Amino acid sequence: MLHMFESGVLTVYLSGHIDTSNAPQTEKDVFALVQQYAPAQVILDMEELDYISSSGLRIILKLRQRFSGLKLINASTEVYEILDMTGFTEMMTVEKAFRRFDITGCQMIGKGANGKVYRYDRDTIVKVYNPNADLDEIKRERELSRTAFVLGVPTAIPYDVVKVGDCYGSVFELLNAKSFDEMMIDDPTNLEFVVKKTVEIAKILHSTEAPEHLPHQQDITLSWLDIVEPYLEAADFAKLKRLIEELPEKRTMLHGDLHIKNIMQQNDDTLLIDLDTLCSGHPLYEFAFMFNAYKGFGILDENEVERFLGIPAVLVHRIWSRTLEVYFGTDDTAYLSMIEDKCKIIGYLRLMRRVITKGRYDTKEGRALFNACKDKIHELLPKYDTLDF
Repeated sequence: MLHMFESGVLTVYLSGHIDTSNAPQTEKDVFALVQQYAPAQVILDMEELDYISSSGLRIILKLRQRFSGLKLINASTEVYEILDMTGFTEMMTVEKAFRRFDITGCQMIGKGANGKVYRYDRDTIVKVYNPNADLDEIKRERELSRTAFVLGVPTAIPYDVVKVGDCYGSVFELLNAKSFDEMMIDDPTNLEFVVKKTVEIAKILHSTEAPEHLPHQQDITLSWLDIVEPYLEAADFAKLKRLIEELPEKRTMLHGDLHIKNIMQQNDDTLLIDLDTLCSGHPLYEFAFMFNAYKGFGILDENEVERFLGIPAVLVHRIWSRTLEVYFGTDDTAYLSMIEDKCKIIGYLRLMRRVITKGRYDTKEGRALFNACKDKIHELLPKYDTLDF
């Protein structure tokens, strides 16, 4: 019987049919492995199992009596229906098998901290999570998407979990939808439309009171500051901490990674995708992270912005400036410059934290990026006594 034992977990791979003719031998083989390894947990992998009778179900019950954390994984639709109908899905963890997607040759239309988004076909996109992502992370993002949708925020809701190679993915049905960066690549004159719709969806977000269970961006930002503290001058650290702590803590809903790759147009509907960064807090955070996507990534080389979004940096900068003008309803350059400065302070802090947590500080490129951000923050801090606007 195929099996794997690792870190106290025994995984047994079931296959074919388990019925009255072979159940006694199957039971004998399974419990022989249990006696051999004395595992802390047992997992039954049912990917190759086509059918299980009541005789096979009794084997599972005996295992459940001995291992309260027994898990059944990769159950086919047919096997899952048997387990569900007989009540096993209420007694223990039972995970259905996932459809498998092959994204070879598919266009990547978005990239975030937790994965990449691909156009699978004209009607479907799939977010492929990083290899270290687990189901709990996917379930969390699905719940965040559902939360936003229920509260009236236009979002694309994932309707299926799939496997893409060794990674998990979430599938979204987006008929004839195009991301805003695709629209800009196709026709740069879409700029005003893209800006208008970005502002509309941002204002829907920012007029929505976030539920208490969403992460508080102020707490997250203070944790970033703790990470970079050893690299900052004491006076800069103290002032930056005070400015963050004194920034009014609002229950405003924030996307947390709002830029043209994460907004899609489906006919007349503008939809947000990639909501794993959904949080609450002062709108400054939203614009700070938007600033990073549109300008901050290019602090050393503006071509980084073009590489990220796929359109010329000069055009990206125009999207940013017009987004500020339309959102705040002004072309007052002094006022908008003040907002951008405050965005830089938080945006560059995020980039510094990223250099440290990604292990890039010891590289020449990472150190240069970190120091450029640190120097800019040092230059800006004396200009402001509040980050509010």
